Amino acid sequence: MQSISPETIYRGNYAWEKSLPQITRLTKTPLILGRGTKTNNLRNKIIFDLKNQNLIVNSANLQFDCCYEDISRVKKIISKNKNDSVIAAGGGKVLDAGKYIAECLNIPCITVPLSASTCAGWTALSNIYTKNGQFIEDFALRSCPKILVYDHKFIKTAPLRTLASGIADALAKWYESSITSSTIDDGLVQQAIQISRVLRDQLLIDGQKAFNSEFENNPSWRNTIEACGLTAGLVGGIGGEKCRTAAAHAIHNAITQIITPNKFLHGEIVGVGLILQLRLEEIKNNNKLAEQSIKQLLVFMKKLNLPTTIAQLGINVFENNNLEKIANFTCRDKSEIHFLPFEIHKRDIIEVIANFEQQKIKV
Repeated sequence: MQSISPETIYRGNYAWEKSLPQITRLTKTPLILGRGTKTNNLRNKIIFDLKNQNLIVNSANLQFDCCYEDISRVKKIISKNKNDSVIAAGGGKVLDAGKYIAECLNIPCITVPLSASTCAGWTALSNIYTKNGQFIEDFALRSCPKILVYDHKFIKTAPLRTLASGIADALAKWYESSITSSTIDDGLVQQAIQISRVLRDQLLIDGQKAFNSEFENNPSWRNTIEACGLTAGLVGGIGGEKCRTAAAHAIHNAITQIITPNKFLHGEIVGVGLILQLRLEEIKNNNKLAEQSIKQLLVFMKKLNLPTTIAQLGINVFENNNLEKIANFTCRDKSEIHFLPFEIHKRDIIEVIANFEQQKIKV
């Protein structure tokens, strides 16, 4: 079985308003799931609009990440209120939690991304973390969300940092899928890889324009946010697991194991992992183009104010056994690092990260 896409997608300005007739047919007692106080106004608008449709609306917020503690608590709230759907409105952690909770309770999920930071509003996948933000596992869901509402008016309110993060995460689709799946003779997989190549090219062309320009009448901004929130999800839907993740996400998952005072976004960490993946390809797989790709990405990422080293994520890899912790988690048995077509060992991760963080490798 393959879950490729949400059943219905609304996109563009006023997508939320356009979705209301279908939402009201699907649900009568929804629970609105959110998280941060910065998106309270948008969630209040969602609640107000739904109540105007004569729906009985409840709400709940995540206290931590998409973690089992929050999931358990929200499930109890839904059971108590007898909610018949989850409308997840927020960033990737909220969307993932909403999808997971809805599947557990066998009720429909409607995703309303409030930024372009990830493609979580699209996918049949939830990333589960500890309440401290440490990655635990990817949980494959039976289906994508019932309805995805990708309202550009909502996305416009998000900080620019979330857009940059989404660009980095979406770029990884090409660099990961092209190496993990290029020899697979499944036609859909090959088509997914080609979509990810076009996605990469579009982001490299439009990404900086989207980041630096006004929203209104800006096709670069529209193209970029939809590339991050929609097309990136389509690649994973068509291509499957190996078109979603490889070393960049494996290294992301490992870096989250180091708890720091400052929280970084998913795509910000993935971007650092992507640079390190390309260095592994150069050293371990004799990829002659990897160095040029690294140079291109470093220039691009710096223009988006994205971190390009683990140190810029607030972690000194040479303290507290951090380098070994990252290498151990990256290379654990079920890690996505093993989707690479060449063997990777802990010593490879330690060497590449140590050299890169010390700038022994010049780019």
